[in-house]
Amino acid sequence: MTVIPEKTALRKRLRGLRRALAAATPNAAERAAERLPLDRLPEFNSFSGYVAQGAEIDPLPLMLRLAELGAAPALPTAVSRDLPLEFRLWDSRTPLEPDAFGIPAPPAWADVVEPDLVICPLLAFDRRGGRLGQGAGHYDRTLANLRATKPVCVLGLAYAGQELDEIPMEPHDQPLDAILTETEFVLVAKEAR
Repeated sequence: MTVIPEKTALRKRLRGLRRALAAATPNAAERAAERLPLDRLPEFNSFSGYVAQGAEIDPLPLMLRLAELGAAPALPTAVSRDLPLEFRLWDSRTPLEPDAFGIPAPPAWADVVEPDLVICPLLAFDRRGGRLGQGAGHYDRTLANLRATKPVCVLGLAYAGQELDEIPMEPHDQPLDAILTETEFVLVAKEAR
């Protein structure tokens, strides 16, 4: 079996699992935010979260905790279906607008930043930093571009039950540096990738 069909089959199964996990652990987002050991993260001045879609674990409690440290919060924005995401500064008082995918995002006039810390949604993860996303490759392209310009820490936010033994990885897949769930924080060893 090639990697692509394997990932496609995994995604179908894991979307259902994620819905079940979201229903079974309604306070997972708050528990994850409380669990993050801030002293184990590299220094950051700005960070990006995301607007949770469907059963994705909500990063808002974590984003609020990080913003209390004085770091500038941003949200990813799809300006086109074919381009990497851009990160726009987020102010909770400013209404969000649909981006190219219809996902709420900061308006076009919001400042664009290159965050030092990116909180990523996912369908599954493994302890070597493997991440299975939705399949369009937007985060992989975006993270590759960002990592080409500066060091960036990529934090996968997930339900503990989304862990797999191994994620099938392709050369373009961008690994996670750490994973945060409602039960633990996992710092990925560079040699594990």
